[in-house]
Amino acid sequence: MKNRDIWQPSKFVYKNGKLIASRHKKEVNIASRLIADIVAEFYDKNIKKYASGKLLDLGSGKVPLYQVYREYISDSICVDWQNTQHPNDYLDLECDLEKGLPFAIGEFNTIILSDVLEHIPNPEMLWTEMSRILSPNGKIIMNVPFYYKIHEQPYDFYRFTEFALRRFVKMSGLRIIKLESIGGFPEIIGDIFAKNIMVLPIFGENLANFIQFLTKVFVRTALGKILSKKTKNIFPFGYFLIVEKSG
Repeated sequence: MKNRDIWQPSKFVYKNGKLIASRHKKEVNIASRLIADIVAEFYDKNIKKYASGKLLDLGSGKVPLYQVYREYISDSICVDWQNTQHPNDYLDLECDLEKGLPFAIGEFNTIILSDVLEHIPNPEMLWTEMSRILSPNGKIIMNVPFYYKIHEQPYDFYRFTEFALRRFVKMSGLRIIKLESIGGFPEIIGDIFAKNIMVLPIFGENLANFIQFLTKVFVRTALGKILSKKTKNIFPFGYFLIVEKSG
């Protein structure tokens, strides 16, 4: 990664030893903190377990996960495309992710793909390329949204079901270690309310923040846990995957 000595946290920050969404409005919109906190928890837990060796951060943006994986890898390469809305000083290479990636067969032990796949017009090509450049026993650590607003227009193309993700993995000759649907009815309703109430003048931001707080409190209760767990497979907020290339 270029300029790693001047890298600064952006989307995610550590607070009391826990990775959470930044509370800086320029990094994470107030109404997006609920989903960003969930995503942060997943990566904090799984990068420590699965990241190793030479890592490729695809669609890296400001490289928000660098502080999580830097202690577990030997080197990292950051790649993004020219249409990214997150320009940065850490980019090693700019290229179109739906076309061939300029890397050797089996070059990487780990690939990070965070909130990227929905922005790729030809996702099959990217899966094929990730499989090609991943080393035997290498891992892909990734997430995708499902019930989520249109974002980064006009480069928001898809929402993938669990079955589409399983198909991509299978056709690429990879195997799933973990596929989790996250969130459910309570989280989705909280997110929709927060994002739409933001348009209100004066009180919109405070209400959006409060709604997300109430949602987090509710899903920690017995009823909230049941509702979230029972609905997350048919109304998923998003998906997390750990994928491996066979050795």
